[in-house]
Amino acid sequence: MLRMTCWAAALLLAAATAVNAAAVDSLKSGNPEPKSLGAMAFGPEGILFVADARDAAVYAFATDDTKPGDAKDGIKIPNVNEKIASQLGIESDQIKINDLAVNPLSTNVYLSVQRGAKPDSPCVLLKIDRKGEISEFSLKGVKFARIALPNAPTDDKQRKDAITCLAYVKDRLYVAGLSNEEFASTLRAIPFPFKEDADKGAGVKIFHGAHGRFETASPVRTFMPYDIKGEAHLLAAYTCTPLVKLPVKDLEPGKKVTGTTVAELGNRNVPLDMIIYSKGGKDWILMANTRHGLLKIPTEGLDAAESITAKADGPKGIKAEAIAEPAGVEQLAKLNDKQAVVLIRDKKAINLETIDLP
Repeated sequence: MLRMTCWAAALLLAAATAVNAAAVDSLKSGNPEPKSLGAMAFGPEGILFVADARDAAVYAFATDDTKPGDAKDGIKIPNVNEKIASQLGIESDQIKINDLAVNPLSTNVYLSVQRGAKPDSPCVLLKIDRKGEISEFSLKGVKFARIALPNAPTDDKQRKDAITCLAYVKDRLYVAGLSNEEFASTLRAIPFPFKEDADKGAGVKIFHGAHGRFETASPVRTFMPYDIKGEAHLLAAYTCTPLVKLPVKDLEPGKKVTGTTVAELGNRNVPLDMIIYSKGGKDWILMANTRHGLLKIPTEGLDAAESITAKADGPKGIKAEAIAEPAGVEQLAKLNDKQAVVLIRDKKAINLETIDLP
């Protein structure tokens, strides 16, 4: 039995290695010139997916950052925006950090940064190693792949939301944003390695409790994949602030999907980022918000949660717990099973810190 188990494990390892090798081998060396750099997500073998909303495309970059890292001591850089600005030769108020991601292999931190306030300002990818040293991740001669989204909005105000969030699971890259379809809110499941063209995605309709109506034009602001009773779902948060579950199996190209609104977290708020983690034998969502700060939301009961279909004058459905400290969290990414890396705004300063998961 032990010999058979070892043999089976060896086959699974060989299969996983072959898949990862195929993923890296699908990338070709070149000098990509993205028009913007926004939402990020890591895939196999240190491959970094980055959204280019201005050009309605997604890039996959081989980081070659696969050496295992030790994340137990965390990382802390006060005034990281000042340090970035000094390195780039500009003023700190011209720095806009669009997203933060942690490479699960190396535990190094990556930032997508815009050098200016205008939509067409230059952009750069930065890497922060375990020692806190900041360096540019050069796109010259990088191995990469690019896939364009065929039905992105043409309006300038909507174009910035053509891609709002990314997540990679198994062999799929999930992409949230707006399209020019009737149901503008769109979710796509894009196979990786990329094919020549992306599909038009699935249009999403949700009931917005704070507004008391169904909506199809508001984009997902942040989401995470999560299995509910063995079935793959996306847990998605919208402005003002519905939390919605969507079965992955429903995300077929051209299909119109209605999500299940499981919580209304309170209006006049924008969800900024979210992660899912385990603690005390249960799974939790940790969400950063503009008005509500950090919220800790249980996943228990998601399977049986009834959809909110009536106007909610306050929080309704699955209840969230407010986490008072740290305040001002704008981005977060899971570092390990017990910690997360966060970006905290303190007036003009942006601090990069490691926090214990609550």
